Amino acid sequence: MRILLAEDERALSKALVKIFEKNNYSVDAVYNGEDALIYIESGSYDVAVLDIMMPKLDGISVLKEVRASGNPIPILMLTAKSEIEDKVLGLDSGANDYLAKPFDTRELLARIRCITRAKSETDTKLTVGNITLDRATFELSSPLGSFKLTNKEYQMMEFFMANPHQIISIERFMEKIWGFDTETEINVVWVYISYLRKKLTSLNADIQIKASRNAGYSLENAYD
Repeated sequence: MRILLAEDERALSKALVKIFEKNNYSVDAVYNGEDALIYIESGSYDVAVLDIMMPKLDGISVLKEVRASGNPIPILMLTAKSEIEDKVLGLDSGANDYLAKPFDTRELLARIRCITRAKSETDTKLTVGNITLDRATFELSSPLGSFKLTNKEYQMMEFFMANPHQIISIERFMEKIWGFDTETEINVVWVYISYLRKKLTSLNADIQIKASRNAGYSLENAYD
């Protein structure tokens, strides 16, 4: 799952990025409202966390523009403002939730899980063939055993299992998991696919990651 974090306090932003990544989210951080709006309009995010008091364009203005465009992305407003009027304004403008600073990171993560729950299908487990991916524990398992996946392994496998039989391009993986501003080489996708293939083989999976020449990769039945 990919998060856009718009927070102009650099120290807090850096800390939140580390927390999100530790919990197997991909995250892009921006520091003003104009950039937040541009990034959200790219359509590459599953959830956005917006501070209200930001330079160039405040969080409420960003929120209103996003909703006016018809974009249903779940949005959590993160702000030092805690007055009832501010909360009402944010929620009435289309926010899914509102969290005032200071906050406990466990509550922040719980609220993000809550507002993205419908999108991630309430069930914490994805199953394709004899393979199950647990979104709560990040474990990939079969009747033979299990592996706890690393951050990027988990995100790639979740992407595959949420879209079985659909070809996903390397560029789409880079955009969704590593982000627009990444300087990571594109061959990193091949490396992680190799890791996942080895794990699927060890689990005696009846599904496989299939390459389609000049198109991308898809999750398919192993015996077709």
